[in-house]
Amino acid sequence: MSESRNFIEEAIDKDLAEGRYDSVMTRFPPEPNGYLHIGHAKSILLNAGLAKQYGGKFNLRFDDTNPTKEKTEFVDAIKADVEWLGAEFEDRLYFASDYFDVMYEKAELLINKGLAYVCDLSADEIREYRGTLTEPGKNSPYRDRSIEENMTLFRKMRDGEFEDGSKVLRAKIDMSSPNINMRDPIIYRIAHLVHHNAGDKWCIYPMYDFAHPIEDAVEGITHSICTLEFEDHRPLYDWVVNHCDFEKPPRQIEFAKLYLTNIVTGKRYIKRLVDQNIVDGWDDPRLVTIAALRRRGFTPESIQLFVETVGVSKANSSVEYPQLEYCIREDLKMKRSRMMAVLDPVKLVIDNYPEGEIEYLDADDNLENPELGSRKLPFGRELYIERDDSMETPIPKYKRLYPGMKFV
Repeated sequence: MSESRNFIEEAIDKDLAEGRYDSVMTRFPPEPNGYLHIGHAKSILLNAGLAKQYGGKFNLRFDDTNPTKEKTEFVDAIKADVEWLGAEFEDRLYFASDYFDVMYEKAELLINKGLAYVCDLSADEIREYRGTLTEPGKNSPYRDRSIEENMTLFRKMRDGEFEDGSKVLRAKIDMSSPNINMRDPIIYRIAHLVHHNAGDKWCIYPMYDFAHPIEDAVEGITHSICTLEFEDHRPLYDWVVNHCDFEKPPRQIEFAKLYLTNIVTGKRYIKRLVDQNIVDGWDDPRLVTIAALRRRGFTPESIQLFVETVGVSKANSSVEYPQLEYCIREDLKMKRSRMMAVLDPVKLVIDNYPEGEIEYLDADDNLENPELGSRKLPFGRELYIERDDSMETPIPKYKRLYPGMKFV
């Protein structure tokens, strides 16, 4: 593990020392709405690496709570990428949709506690009532519905008696909170859609911020290692697992995302390139999806080396793309044979070499690793060299071939 990961390791060490957890369990929870990219590789290897370091377990779980964007194609591609990277999840492959029953029960629990209510405001009205970063929100006119009325309405939502968008279930927290995520967030919405895993059983679906902490808690995840974009969501994460009465709720720790200079890494931007046919699919070698890097010849070990050299920090920053290329060269330099190629050839004739004669010279396949063997290179009167290696009118101190040069 890289030394720059110390802030995560220190947090885990403290939790174990204080008896908050008996062991360590991490997870990688992708949404199956696209292919994974190099930034996801950092999260995968970090979570899997921490579990291995502490003798714990690592889960792969698909956060498939939004049936409007999810496809089985993406599920299969993500699973293949995680396995290729060497992150061992064994038989612990889960789906958020596996826990829809539990999530529904927890939603009813919050209603019974007076901590959730059914709201009839439209999406635009909810946005208007929410306030701004400098102004507090205001309570929904439906916020004070009785527990009995909320329960009845929520069950009718479940049973398909209302149209999409007509009602939502919201957590009752604090509309004046300085953290806008805590201003009575939506935790369930109506969507009469067929789910790729759950079929048509449900017409209501949980929101990510409600579903995600429950998934972690149900699986026994101890540390939710995620990117900095979720830092402002941590209070809501803690609110959900605490009020849903989980005995040993997981702890969320954030780290900085991985950005590459001059490279498109965001999933939504890559999706736009794919959808507009600007690139040839998600594995187009010009992209930095894991599938594209694999197609280009990158190895799992090179990606692992890249993630280790980049390290993990709390500060957002960008990494130069050549560093990724350096890692593939470092990984391959002792593993693979090295060959020569003339890309822009110029014919060279050696006047004083016998015509028709060919001799074969020994060449190591890899000068740094003799165990890879050697090969024979033909040498004769006619050769081909790179155009840049010759010049008819040489510039001063030119050391390559030119007419009239003398070999010393």
